[in-house]
Amino acid sequence: MITDTHTHLYSSQFDEDRNEMIQRAKDAGVSRFFIPAIDSSYTERMFDLEKNYPNDVFLMMGLHPTSVKENYQEELAHVKEWLDKRDFYAIGEIGIDLYWDKTFLPQQQEAFRTQIQWAKEKKLPIVIHCRDAFDEIFEVLETEKGANLFGIFHCFTGTLEQAKKAISYNMKLGIGGVATFKNGKIDQFLNQIDIKHIVLETDSPYLAPTPYRGKRNESSYITQVVDKLVDIYGLTFQEISEITTENSKEVFGV
Repeated sequence: MITDTHTHLYSSQFDEDRNEMIQRAKDAGVSRFFIPAIDSSYTERMFDLEKNYPNDVFLMMGLHPTSVKENYQEELAHVKEWLDKRDFYAIGEIGIDLYWDKTFLPQQQEAFRTQIQWAKEKKLPIVIHCRDAFDEIFEVLETEKGANLFGIFHCFTGTLEQAKKAISYNMKLGIGGVATFKNGKIDQFLNQIDIKHIVLETDSPYLAPTPYRGKRNESSYITQVVDKLVDIYGLTFQEISEITTENSKEVFGV
């Protein structure tokens, strides 16, 4: 049993073949799909996905940092409304992204901190999006750290030092296609990180692993990531699958 802890199955890129794509993933051994939120424009698509795959998908709720714009207060209110209305398995993906635009950094910081506090109130994990913003992310986590702060550092692409720091805040490292890239770098030190801190993800339809790099990613390709971790940790495919799934259960409680 393999768990994809981060996949955007509701993406319009899957509209033509979603059922077939999900079946391919199941045939490859993926039996759990955790679905991050982006903003209010995707909420209905997420709920439709859940309705069609009630035993397979597990929804998160949150405001993605690249969706933090002038109307971010309205978007946060949308997140809070749904968090109070029904159950979710995490608050995510949330965080800070300075790759595309630094204009809304203060608002991103506020939105990140606010959603962390909601997660702590509701005893939920957080799923962190970080791009060109490790220092800014750690600054917020430092002020919010505690036994009630835990989750996943999604699509981890940092250094060994940053990996250890993320783990110190009760975060698992979400490892996906980047681990298979020749210039991905994280494969060079992952063997120094205990596998108990690792969960698997695809971030599909983004960040397809080698040999599919540059193409649309899908959850079945997570097997390429497992193969890479087999090389890194010297464990079997089954052991990697089982350990990382147990790690995901520790985070999501299911």
